[in-house]
Amino acid sequence: MTLLLTLDDGSVERALAEAVDLAREAAVEEAGAEQVGAHVGVSREDAVSASHLFEAHVPGYRGWRWSVTVANAGPDTPVTVSEVVLVPGPDALIAPQWVPWERRVRAGDLGVGDILPPDKDDPRLVPAYLRSDDPAVEEVAHEAGLGRVHVMSRFGREEAATRWHRGEFGPRSDMARSAPAHCGTCGFYLPLAGSLRAAFGVCGNEIAPADGTVVHVEYGCGAHSEVEVEVTSSVPVAELVYDDSLLDMEPVEEPKTETGATADVETASESAE
Repeated sequence: MTLLLTLDDGSVERALAEAVDLAREAAVEEAGAEQVGAHVGVSREDAVSASHLFEAHVPGYRGWRWSVTVANAGPDTPVTVSEVVLVPGPDALIAPQWVPWERRVRAGDLGVGDILPPDKDDPRLVPAYLRSDDPAVEEVAHEAGLGRVHVMSRFGREEAATRWHRGEFGPRSDMARSAPAHCGTCGFYLPLAGSLRAAFGVCGNEIAPADGTVVHVEYGCGAHSEVEVEVTSSVPVAELVYDDSLLDMEPVEEPKTETGATADVETASESAE
């Protein structure tokens, strides 16, 4: 092969690229003339082989192509057919990559009566203690809080913390950004135990949207225990009000005059006339 690569002057590559008719004949022989369409290209496999591609008119295989691989051993040897296969094109509909069933389960898929055991080497779990065959030792271990066979590993806790931090009840949610205060200062906030205590707790407010849910210490909502709302009238009222829609009527008395003075005035008026 190395000698051929050194001495090849391009004739082998040209012979492979020009073997379109030979490749078509091989595809027609394999599938029939009605299923072999136009030539759509040629791709180089290595120094002595190339693959010609033809449109495949096969029912149920839209976008697929016939791939015919041809080879040439040297300048003075004929081009021969190596294989004919059906391959998907860039627009072909193909099945998605296969995923084992235990990796297809997502949050919320587990229903009533379903059982989903963890993997044997699940990195999220580590042994809680070394089990013994002595019942007395087992009893003491259980009383000391070591009754569980496994506990969450550091990897498992960090993975859970990342998921909760980015989730609906994390510090970046819309509710948290519009809240008047954080959960860390709320009386309904119940901190978790262990290494997650500094960042996470459980909401104990039945009115809050996160009641009974793990929340981040910087999450918050409008049901914070220290929220105070000033209660005022919905109608603006001025300090001094003038009501001019009603008028109070007060009677006015006529001025009183003396009788003698009136007579003198009348007599003087008559004399002047």
